[in-house]
Amino acid sequence: MLERFAASPAGGWFFVEVANRVDPTLLKLTRGRFSIAVGQPVLLLTVKGAKSGVPRETPLLYATDGVNLVVVASKAGSPTHPAWYHNVKANPTVDILAPRGRSGRYVGHEVDGEERARLWEKVNDLYAGYDVYQHRAGARRIPLIVFSPV
Repeated sequence: MLERFAASPAGGWFFVEVANRVDPTLLKLTRGRFSIAVGQPVLLLTVKGAKSGVPRETPLLYATDGVNLVVVASKAGSPTHPAWYHNVKANPTVDILAPRGRSGRYVGHEVDGEERARLWEKVNDLYAGYDVYQHRAGARRIPLIVFSPV
């Protein structure tokens, strides 16, 4: 039920505009174990702003691929990339708060080709709404970012 809500336009708005403001506090207080997206793996990404250099925090749903963490720059299917995506492209070394011993410093890179296709299937197994978001995004191809531990 939560997945259907999140994939809807109202749910997308809620997670982009409301959860993104509440989750950083929840994640920090619970060491990454609790977020508004109950039952889903959510990490807290801290990355320097591309222009300002000021640290920015964004909670993101993630999948694992071995020791790597995979996130989707969906912005709920918006026609534009999320700000955190531009920040990671400019400053790929980030800090991540995540449960199960996954917190630490990571380096992010965008994937393409066969690796993207394989990981797209994996993230859609986690949350089927990404296919809905891709349709909603129109011509924008939603990027996948892989974070590898430093």
